[in-house]
Amino acid sequence: MEIILADIRTIIAQSRERAARSVHQELTVMYWLIGRRIIHEESDGKERATYGTALIQKLATQLTTEYGENFSKRNLLLGRQLHIVFPNVNTLYSQLSW
Repeated sequence: MEIILADIRTIIAQSRERAARSVHQELTVMYWLIGRRIIHEESDGKERATYGTALIQKLATQLTTEYGENFSKRNLLLGRQLHIVFPNVNTLYSQLSW
């Protein structure tokens, strides 16, 4: 009984770990995609500094209302920075293979 119980606990722990890793990877890619979309909008021929700041603040206000604090101005800026650091999603994926 003790051996099977230990084996089942190991199975559960490993499954939980893989699920958490998968969720973290998906969230990272989501923020990368959000950052890419923001950068695309900013580079559409508008005055970058002023437009970008106002855009991110407006997005943060709306998204925080709809989805919660995970879409704050700070997190949107971090998503934008993530896309700048990893402009190629394949490079990002290779870094996510923790």
